[in-house]
Amino acid sequence: MVALLVVALLLGGVAAWRLDLVDRLSGDEPDAAPAAPAGPGEVEPPPGLDLPALTDPAPVDAPVTPPGRMDPALVQAALAPHLADPALGGHVVGAVADLTAPRPVVRVGDGRAAMPASTTKLLTATAALSVLGPETRFTTRVVAGGRKRIVLVGGGDPFLSSKPLPAAYPARADVRTLAASTAAALAAQGRTSVRLGYDDSLFSEPSFNPAWPAHYLPEHVVSRVTALWVDEGRPAQGSGRVDDPSLYAAQTFAAALTAHGITVLGDPTHGVAAEGRELASVQSAPLREIAARVLEVSDNEGAEVLSHQVGRAVSGSGTFADGAAAVTSTLQGLGVTAPFEVHDGSGLSRENRITPLALVQVLRLAFDPAHPELNAITAGLPVAGFTGSLTNRFDSPFPESRGLVRAKTGTLTNVSSLAGIAVDQDGHEMLFALMADQIAKPDETKAQHALDAAAGALGACHCG
Repeated sequence: MVALLVVALLLGGVAAWRLDLVDRLSGDEPDAAPAAPAGPGEVEPPPGLDLPALTDPAPVDAPVTPPGRMDPALVQAALAPHLADPALGGHVVGAVADLTAPRPVVRVGDGRAAMPASTTKLLTATAALSVLGPETRFTTRVVAGGRKRIVLVGGGDPFLSSKPLPAAYPARADVRTLAASTAAALAAQGRTSVRLGYDDSLFSEPSFNPAWPAHYLPEHVVSRVTALWVDEGRPAQGSGRVDDPSLYAAQTFAAALTAHGITVLGDPTHGVAAEGRELASVQSAPLREIAARVLEVSDNEGAEVLSHQVGRAVSGSGTFADGAAAVTSTLQGLGVTAPFEVHDGSGLSRENRITPLALVQVLRLAFDPAHPELNAITAGLPVAGFTGSLTNRFDSPFPESRGLVRAKTGTLTNVSSLAGIAVDQDGHEMLFALMADQIAKPDETKAQHALDAAAGALGACHCG
C-alpha cells in the first residue's frame, strides 16, 4: 500500500507539471495581478461613471484676515432679550470683552459683584496652575514608623482612589497598588505583621468650611476636606460622604494590606509621622490634568484640595482661609484688578462675591500665550452641547452655537452663572461672564435656560 501511494503521488505531480507546461506553450498562462494605484488620483471610476479630469487648484494669494472689530451695539442686541427674562430675577450682571482688546465692549447691569457659585473654580484652578506648575504631582507615601509600625502619609491627592481604575481620566493613584508595593517591601524585610498609623497633617483643621451653610454636612453636599482620602470621601457602598475621610482611607489601605498577606494589628491610629524610611509611594496625574477635570465636571472636593495646596505653597499652611487668601494674592499678582472676594475654592460658599469683570480678567490670563502654564484652563472649559457640565445644555434656541461656546457653569440655590469664551459666526472671539443671584427658586431652570440663550446668542450672532 505504501508503494502504491508513492507511485500515485509521483504520477499526480508529473500530470500537473505537464498541464502547466502546456499552458505556458499555448499562451494560456493567467495574467499577472495589476499594480496597485499609487494614490487616490489613479483609482479608475466604476463603469458608467464619468468624472471630470483632475486639475491643479489655483494658489490662494489672499492673506487670511481677522474678522475686524466687534460692534458693541450688535453684542448688546444679541444679549438683551435673553438677559431681560424675568426668570433671572432682580440682579443680573455681565461683561463681554474682545479677546484681543483689554476693555469690555459691553457691561450688563450695575457691574457690582455677584454670588459666583462654581465659576469660582476658574480662580482656584488658575492660581493652582500658576503657583504649583502644571506638571506637579501629589504623592501618597508609606513610611517606616518604628520596629512594628508603618504610617500612611497623605499628600493632598484629590483623586486618590480606593482601587485601580484603568479607564479613568486623568489616571488615578490608588491605595491597593500602594498596599501591594508596601507588602512587597515588608516581605523583603521578613515582616508579616505591622501596626498602622495615618498622617493627614499636610492640611490643618477645620475640615469643614465655616463659610458653608451648616446643612451641607448632614446632607452630604460635600466631604470634609483632608490631605488623605480615597474616592473624595465617598464610601465604597451606598451614597453620601464618610464621616472621617482620613480614617476611612487608612482602613481601606489596611484591608488591602491584609489581602496581600500582611497582618494589621489593631485599628489604624491618627498621628504625625516622624521622618522614616519610605517603603512605597504612588503619584497622582499631573496638575494640568487634574485642574482640567475639576473644571470640566465642576468637582467641588477637587477644587477645595487645590485651594488648600495653593495655601500651603504660598503661606506654608493648608486651611480654607489660607487657600482663599493665597488664591486672592496670586491672582492680584497676575494682574486681576477687578474686585472679588472668595472664602473657598469650589464656590459652595454663599459669601463669595466676584464681579463679572474679574472673571473676564481671569479668563484673559488663561487665553494669553504669555501664560502657557494655564493651558489646562482652556482645555477644561466645558464645550456647549458636548462635554462636562454643558453636555446636556444649549439645545435651544441657538443650536448653531454648540461647539462655539465654552464656559464654566455656576449653580446654587437662587444663583446661576456662566463664564467663558464664545466665537461668533464671523470668527470674533469674545470673553464673557453672565451672572444672576436673585433667582426665585421656582424659576431656576428657566433662568439657566435664559443664560444659555444669552451665551448662545453670542455664538450665533454676526457681532462685527
